[in-house]
Amino acid sequence: MKDLNYMNIAEDAIRKIKKGAFLTVKAGNALNTMTIGWATFGVIWQKPIMMVAVRSTKHTFGIMERAVDFTVTVPSGDMGKETAFCGSKSGRDLDKFKMCNLETTGGQKVVSPIIKTPGYHFECKIVYKSAMNPAHLDKNYDTSLYPQKDYHTLYFGEILACYEAG
Repeated sequence: MKDLNYMNIAEDAIRKIKKGAFLTVKAGNALNTMTIGWATFGVIWQKPIMMVAVRSTKHTFGIMERAVDFTVTVPSGDMGKETAFCGSKSGRDLDKFKMCNLETTGGQKVVSPIIKTPGYHFECKIVYKSAMNPAHLDKNYDTSLYPQKDYHTLYFGEILACYEAG
C-alpha cells in the first residue's frame, strides 16, 4: 500500500470515477456500498476535501445521515459489472457485497471500510453536509438531471487518508 498526496492523483481519480467508483459507508451495524460517477476534490476550510453526492431516495442516504465518515474506492482494473450492479440494485433488497464478491477491509483512519481491490482509496471524515435547494439550481440541470425531483445531499469529507493498494 502506497500513501499518496491526494492532489497528485485527483485528476486521474476523477477520470476513473466517471467510469464508476464505490462509495462505502458504515454506521452502527448498517453497511452499504453504492456506485458513484460524480465527485469533486479541493481545498476547503484549509483542508483537503472530497465531496460526494447521494440522492435522498437511496438506501445509502439513510446510512450516510447517521455516519461520521465514508470511503471511496476507485478501482484501477475493470470492475464494470460490479459497479453496474451496485449502481442499479439497492442494499435494501440484497447484499451487494455478497452478490458481487466484494471483500472489504478496515480503513486506516475511519470506521467505514474500503473495498479490497487494486486502486485508489480515500478515507473521509464528514465535516459538512447540505441538501440541495432546487430554487438555486440551474433550470436546465433541474429538468435534465432531476426529472423525478430526487435531489442530492452533498457530503463534504475531509480526506484523512489517500493511498493506492495493489
